[in-house]
Amino acid sequence: MSTAASMRISGPEPWQRGPYAEAIGAAKGRLTLRDAEGWCLSLDVRRWCAQADVSDRSVVDRCAGRVLDIGCGAGRLVEEAARRGHRVLGIDVCPTAVISTVCRGGRAISRSVFEPLPGEGRWDTALLVDGNIGIGGDPRRLLERIHGVVRDRGLLIVETAPIDVDERRRVRIHAGRAAASPVFAWATVGTRALLRHGRMSGWTPVEQWAGPSGERHFVALRARA
Repeated sequence: MSTAASMRISGPEPWQRGPYAEAIGAAKGRLTLRDAEGWCLSLDVRRWCAQADVSDRSVVDRCAGRVLDIGCGAGRLVEEAARRGHRVLGIDVCPTAVISTVCRGGRAISRSVFEPLPGEGRWDTALLVDGNIGIGGDPRRLLERIHGVVRDRGLLIVETAPIDVDERRRVRIHAGRAAASPVFAWATVGTRALLRHGRMSGWTPVEQWAGPSGERHFVALRARA
Protein backbone atom coordinates (compact mmCIF):
# COMPACT_ATOMS: atom_id res chain seq x y z
CA MET A 1 0.00 0.00 0.00
CA SER A 2 1.31 3.46 -0.87
CA THR A 3 2.05 6.03 1.80
CA ALA A 4 -0.89 8.14 0.59
CA ALA A 5 -3.24 5.18 0.58
CA SER A 6 -2.40 4.37 4.18
CA MET A 7 -3.35 7.86 5.39
CA ARG A 8 -6.74 9.15 6.39
CA ILE A 9 -8.57 10.83 3.51
CA SER A 10 -9.67 14.32 4.51
CA GLY A 11 -12.85 16.21 3.70
CA PRO A 12 -13.00 19.68 2.13
CA GLU A 13 -10.22 21.11 4.34
CA PRO A 14 -7.43 21.04 1.69
CA TRP A 15 -9.36 23.60 -0.36
CA GLN A 16 -10.41 25.86 2.52
CA ARG A 17 -7.09 27.47 3.38
CA GLY A 18 -3.37 27.30 2.69
CA PRO A 19 -1.80 27.50 -0.78
CA TYR A 20 -5.04 27.09 -2.71
CA ALA A 21 -6.77 29.93 -0.87
CA GLU A 22 -3.63 32.06 -1.19
CA ALA A 23 -3.43 31.38 -4.93
CA ILE A 24 -7.07 32.34 -5.45
CA GLY A 25 -6.50 35.52 -3.47
CA ALA A 26 -3.40 36.41 -5.50
CA ALA A 27 -4.84 35.15 -8.83
CA LYS A 28 -1.67 33.15 -9.45
CA GLY A 29 0.28 30.18 -8.15
CA ARG A 30 2.04 26.98 -9.24
CA LEU A 31 -0.30 24.38 -7.81
CA THR A 32 -0.79 20.74 -8.75
CA LEU A 33 -2.58 17.66 -7.51
CA ARG A 34 -0.21 14.72 -7.05
CA ASP A 35 -0.49 11.19 -5.74
CA ALA A 36 2.17 8.89 -4.30
CA GLU A 37 2.61 7.04 -7.62
CA GLY A 38 3.72 10.11 -9.61
CA TRP A 39 0.43 11.18 -11.19
CA CYS A 40 0.21 14.97 -11.53
CA LEU A 41 -2.54 17.41 -12.57
CA SER A 42 -1.85 21.14 -12.96
CA LEU A 43 -4.35 23.56 -11.42
CA ASP A 44 -4.84 26.46 -13.81
CA VAL A 45 -5.27 29.16 -11.18
CA ARG A 46 -4.60 32.09 -13.53
CA ARG A 47 -7.38 31.01 -15.91
CA TRP A 48 -9.75 30.33 -13.05
CA CYS A 49 -9.21 33.86 -11.72
CA ALA A 50 -9.43 35.59 -15.13
CA GLN A 51 -12.54 36.68 -17.01
CA ALA A 52 -14.69 34.02 -18.65
CA ASP A 53 -13.07 32.84 -21.90
CA VAL A 54 -14.63 31.49 -25.08
CA SER A 55 -15.03 27.98 -23.65
CA ASP A 56 -16.58 29.34 -20.46
CA ARG A 57 -19.00 31.43 -22.49
CA SER A 58 -20.04 28.31 -24.41
CA VAL A 59 -21.09 26.85 -21.05
CA VAL A 60 -23.07 29.93 -20.04
CA ASP A 61 -24.68 29.99 -23.51
CA ARG A 62 -26.36 26.70 -22.59
CA CYS A 63 -27.49 27.67 -19.09
CA ALA A 64 -31.20 28.07 -18.44
CA GLY A 65 -33.02 29.79 -15.60
CA ARG A 66 -31.52 29.68 -12.12
CA VAL A 67 -27.89 28.54 -12.12
CA LEU A 68 -25.87 26.85 -9.35
CA ASP A 69 -22.08 26.86 -9.90
CA ILE A 70 -20.62 24.05 -7.79
CA GLY A 71 -17.04 24.78 -6.81
CA CYS A 72 -17.26 28.32 -8.19
CA GLY A 73 -13.66 29.21 -7.40
CA ALA A 74 -12.84 32.87 -8.05
CA GLY A 75 -16.28 33.42 -9.60
CA ARG A 76 -15.78 34.00 -13.31
CA LEU A 77 -18.75 31.83 -14.36
CA VAL A 78 -21.00 33.34 -11.69
CA GLU A 79 -20.01 36.78 -12.95
CA GLU A 80 -20.67 35.87 -16.59
CA ALA A 81 -24.02 34.20 -15.90
CA ALA A 82 -25.17 37.12 -13.74
CA ARG A 83 -24.13 39.57 -16.46
CA ARG A 84 -26.51 37.75 -18.80
CA GLY A 85 -29.42 38.07 -16.40
CA HIS A 86 -29.42 34.65 -14.73
CA ARG A 87 -30.14 34.25 -11.05
CA VAL A 88 -26.93 32.50 -10.11
CA LEU A 89 -25.30 31.28 -6.91
CA GLY A 90 -21.78 30.00 -6.48
CA ILE A 91 -20.83 27.54 -3.76
CA ASP A 92 -17.29 26.78 -2.67
CA VAL A 93 -15.68 25.41 0.48
CA CYS A 94 -12.94 28.05 0.22
CA PRO A 95 -13.88 31.34 1.95
CA THR A 96 -11.37 33.22 -0.20
CA ALA A 97 -13.14 31.97 -3.34
CA VAL A 98 -16.47 33.14 -1.97
CA ILE A 99 -15.03 36.59 -1.22
CA SER A 100 -13.55 36.77 -4.73
CA THR A 101 -16.92 35.88 -6.29
CA VAL A 102 -18.77 38.47 -4.22
CA CYS A 103 -16.18 41.12 -5.10
CA ARG A 104 -16.94 40.43 -8.75
CA GLY A 105 -20.58 41.25 -8.12
CA GLY A 106 -21.81 37.66 -7.80
CA ARG A 107 -23.63 35.77 -5.08
CA ALA A 108 -21.76 32.96 -3.32
CA ILE A 109 -21.74 31.03 -0.07
CA SER A 110 -19.18 28.83 1.64
CA ARG A 111 -20.71 25.38 1.35
CA SER A 112 -19.94 21.83 0.25
CA VAL A 113 -22.23 20.33 -2.36
CA PHE A 114 -22.85 17.49 0.11
CA GLU A 115 -24.27 19.87 2.71
CA PRO A 116 -27.82 21.28 2.62
CA LEU A 117 -28.09 23.93 -0.10
CA PRO A 118 -30.45 26.84 -0.73
CA GLY A 119 -33.21 26.04 -3.21
CA GLU A 120 -32.65 22.29 -3.29
CA GLY A 121 -34.75 20.68 -5.98
CA ARG A 122 -35.42 24.00 -7.73
CA TRP A 123 -32.23 24.84 -9.65
CA ASP A 124 -32.68 24.87 -13.43
CA THR A 125 -28.98 24.42 -14.23
CA ALA A 126 -25.99 23.15 -12.25
CA LEU A 127 -22.35 23.48 -13.31
CA LEU A 128 -19.34 21.24 -12.63
CA VAL A 129 -16.51 22.98 -14.47
CA ASP A 130 -12.69 22.99 -14.09
CA GLY A 131 -12.50 19.33 -13.11
CA ASN A 132 -15.07 19.60 -10.31
CA ILE A 133 -16.57 16.24 -11.31
CA GLY A 134 -13.64 15.03 -9.20
CA ILE A 135 -15.09 16.44 -5.96
CA GLY A 136 -15.27 13.74 -3.31
CA GLY A 137 -13.54 11.11 -5.44
CA ASP A 138 -16.81 9.35 -6.32
CA PRO A 139 -18.44 10.69 -9.52
CA ARG A 140 -21.56 8.57 -9.22
CA ARG A 141 -22.27 9.73 -5.69
CA LEU A 142 -21.73 13.35 -6.80
CA LEU A 143 -24.06 12.96 -9.79
CA GLU A 144 -26.73 11.38 -7.60
CA ARG A 145 -26.42 14.25 -5.15
CA ILE A 146 -26.81 16.89 -7.88
CA HIS A 147 -29.84 15.03 -9.26
CA GLY A 148 -31.56 15.95 -6.02
CA VAL A 149 -30.45 19.58 -6.23
CA VAL A 150 -31.84 20.44 -9.68
CA ARG A 151 -35.53 20.52 -10.58
CA ASP A 152 -37.28 17.81 -12.61
CA ARG A 153 -35.62 17.72 -16.04
CA GLY A 154 -32.96 20.13 -14.76
CA LEU A 155 -29.70 20.57 -16.65
CA LEU A 156 -26.17 19.68 -15.53
CA ILE A 157 -23.12 20.82 -17.49
CA VAL A 158 -19.88 18.97 -16.72
CA GLU A 159 -16.36 19.64 -17.93
CA THR A 160 -14.66 16.29 -18.54
CA ALA A 161 -11.03 15.26 -18.93
CA PRO A 162 -9.76 15.56 -22.53
CA ILE A 163 -8.78 11.86 -22.59
CA ASP A 164 -10.68 8.63 -22.06
CA VAL A 165 -10.11 8.09 -18.34
CA ASP A 166 -12.01 7.02 -15.22
CA GLU A 167 -9.73 7.14 -12.20
CA ARG A 168 -9.95 7.46 -8.42
CA ARG A 169 -6.86 8.76 -6.65
CA ARG A 170 -5.69 9.85 -3.22
CA VAL A 171 -3.92 13.13 -3.76
CA ARG A 172 -2.41 16.16 -2.09
CA ILE A 173 -2.26 19.75 -3.23
CA HIS A 174 1.36 20.65 -4.02
CA ALA A 175 2.85 24.16 -4.15
CA GLY A 176 5.77 23.70 -6.51
CA ARG A 177 7.18 20.31 -5.52
CA ALA A 178 6.20 20.53 -1.86
CA ALA A 179 3.11 18.77 -0.51
CA ALA A 180 0.85 21.40 1.03
CA SER A 181 -2.30 19.58 2.13
CA PRO A 182 -3.54 16.39 3.76
CA VAL A 183 -4.44 13.46 1.53
CA PHE A 184 -7.92 13.59 0.01
CA ALA A 185 -9.96 11.67 -2.59
CA TRP A 186 -10.20 12.96 -6.15
CA ALA A 187 -11.53 11.57 -9.43
CA THR A 188 -10.66 12.20 -13.07
CA VAL A 189 -13.41 11.40 -15.57
CA GLY A 190 -13.45 11.54 -19.36
CA THR A 191 -16.54 11.91 -21.49
CA ARG A 192 -17.21 8.22 -22.04
CA ALA A 193 -16.98 7.47 -18.32
CA LEU A 194 -19.17 10.45 -17.45
CA LEU A 195 -21.89 9.24 -19.80
CA ARG A 196 -21.78 5.83 -18.16
CA HIS A 197 -21.93 7.23 -14.63
CA GLY A 198 -24.65 9.66 -15.67
CA ARG A 199 -26.92 6.98 -17.06
CA MET A 200 -26.61 5.04 -13.79
CA SER A 201 -27.32 8.16 -11.71
CA GLY A 202 -30.53 9.40 -13.32
CA TRP A 203 -29.15 11.55 -16.15
CA THR A 204 -29.67 11.54 -19.91
CA PRO A 205 -26.97 13.05 -22.16
CA VAL A 206 -28.19 15.84 -24.43
CA GLU A 207 -25.04 17.41 -25.90
CA GLN A 208 -21.25 17.14 -26.11
CA TRP A 209 -18.86 19.81 -27.33
CA ALA A 210 -15.29 21.09 -27.07
CA GLY A 211 -13.78 24.53 -26.77
CA PRO A 212 -12.20 26.15 -29.83
CA SER A 213 -8.72 24.81 -29.07
CA GLY A 214 -10.05 21.28 -28.44
CA GLU A 215 -8.40 21.16 -25.02
CA ARG A 216 -11.56 21.54 -22.95
CA HIS A 217 -14.48 19.12 -23.26
CA PHE A 218 -18.04 19.45 -21.97
CA VAL A 219 -21.18 17.35 -21.62
CA ALA A 220 -24.72 18.54 -20.93
CA LEU A 221 -27.02 16.09 -19.10
CA ARG A 222 -30.74 16.25 -18.37
CA ALA A 223 -32.16 14.87 -15.11
CA ARG A 224 -34.62 12.01 -15.60
CA ALA A 225 -37.77 12.01 -13.51
